[in-house]
Amino acid sequence: MSSPAKTGRTDAHTPPLGHRALTPFYDLAIAVLTREKTWRAALVKSIAPSHGDRILDIGSGTGSLAVALHADCPRIRYIGIDPDAEAVRQARQKTVGLEGGIRFHEGFFSSDEEYFSEPPNKIVSSLVLHQVPLKEKQRILTDAGRTIATDGSLFVADYGLQRGVQRLLFRSTVQALDGVKDTQPNADGIIPNLLENAGFSSVEETEKFATATGTISIYVSGLKR
Repeated sequence: MSSPAKTGRTDAHTPPLGHRALTPFYDLAIAVLTREKTWRAALVKSIAPSHGDRILDIGSGTGSLAVALHADCPRIRYIGIDPDAEAVRQARQKTVGLEGGIRFHEGFFSSDEEYFSEPPNKIVSSLVLHQVPLKEKQRILTDAGRTIATDGSLFVADYGLQRGVQRLLFRSTVQALDGVKDTQPNADGIIPNLLENAGFSSVEETEKFATATGTISIYVSGLKR
């Protein structure tokens, strides 16, 4: 994978639960607190993996989405990218023995890299954007637009606009762990605007789920023609 100098990234990443010591508990926390089975199943349904798909997962974490996509369609080509070494180690361990083209890279996603012999036709990012600074949110999405096939689709599952009780839950959980500065734009509903600014069109919030940590939304979009 790229070095920080090549990607332009020199800042440290935020670990999955905000603190490196909590990474071993990430899967349990996400399962218990975010209704993971529900929103992840909806995300897989939206992605609709099919034979021959080239799926790029930005911020692949511990590999849970890779397992779910493989279970739905084993004959996909999948590459997961994550800067957290422990998360990548867990992802590789979790997917040992699965047939098909599943690979993980430790590092930051960049449009300078060639991940497949052809551009990925589907790019996905789940529970990543809320953890990074606003400038980095825009960079990730802009680079996704440069990387994806012209007829491809982008899928984002993340904390979206927070209202009422969900906003209070978001403050007491996600923002308590990950801080306010990076997470507040998500809570204010910025994702659709970021997608449009990055060159995506037909941005649609297809589903949203109330959880103990706030509202998680799924956004689907394609490149502007």
